[in-house]
Amino acid sequence: MIASIANLFTTVAADGPDVHVAPGSDFVLGGVHITNSIVYGWAIALLSVLFLVWVARKVRVRPGRGIVQYIEAGYSFVADLVEGTFNDPKVGRKYVPFFVTAFFFILLNNWSGLIPGVGDPLQIHGHPLLRPFTADLNATIAMGLVVMVVVYVASVKEVGGIKKYLRHFFAGNPLNPLYFIIGIIEMLTDLTRALSLALRLFLNVTIGEIVIAVFTYLGGLLAPVSIISPLTALPFTLLELGVGALQAYIFVILSVNYLAISVNSAHDHEASIHDDLTEVDTPETIGAVGRVNG
Repeated sequence: MIASIANLFTTVAADGPDVHVAPGSDFVLGGVHITNSIVYGWAIALLSVLFLVWVARKVRVRPGRGIVQYIEAGYSFVADLVEGTFNDPKVGRKYVPFFVTAFFFILLNNWSGLIPGVGDPLQIHGHPLLRPFTADLNATIAMGLVVMVVVYVASVKEVGGIKKYLRHFFAGNPLNPLYFIIGIIEMLTDLTRALSLALRLFLNVTIGEIVIAVFTYLGGLLAPVSIISPLTALPFTLLELGVGALQAYIFVILSVNYLAISVNSAHDHEASIHDDLTEVDTPETIGAVGRVNG
């Protein structure tokens, strides 16, 4: 019994540390392979919803205590971050719920991968039964695509049409061949942002898993007692808590900036046109024009 419990805290293998980069299929549903990362992602998503609903019911006018105050602090941090990125905080306030949800979803998925029993200790069909959702490249690419679709739709909506949205890619006159080529390059670069978000999150989480697995294995070589292995990996596990929070923050701040860049540039362009028209229509200008005409 003690040995079976201890196995949940170690991933030591006789021929070296087990490293799983690709997800494994747990079962087939309607002809679709449901991988271990999808199963665990569903579980964490459900638990996250239940947990955050419980926290929302605990929120009061006065700051709460315990874990509620940390969730409130996280919400306030992300909300201030989103609102402060836009020139008009009212615009950013509309997207706070989406980015707060993305932040907590990524954070909880990153941290849930460090729970004992996730990974090699529990296996099915020769692969781990559970795998962190953010350690699956397919999952992070899907997250990146969802975020960028939201960014594109919101950008077009905020700037007032797709023509105005495309305008911010072209710094000068689009009839100028140089400006036109630069604009096309900017558009192609913009399309790679989803892949950039996905790779950054996936690589950091996966590399953290590999480092923990390696030092767990080394701990097993130093002492053949199963409880020693997780102790050698403990510093890196604690480090991954910080890395998981940092990667959730980076994912959200980059996504917010992608949206804010297009919205702010469009509003700045409209403001500059408005200022030019206002300057032309000032009483001094009108009077000068009248004297010239006279």
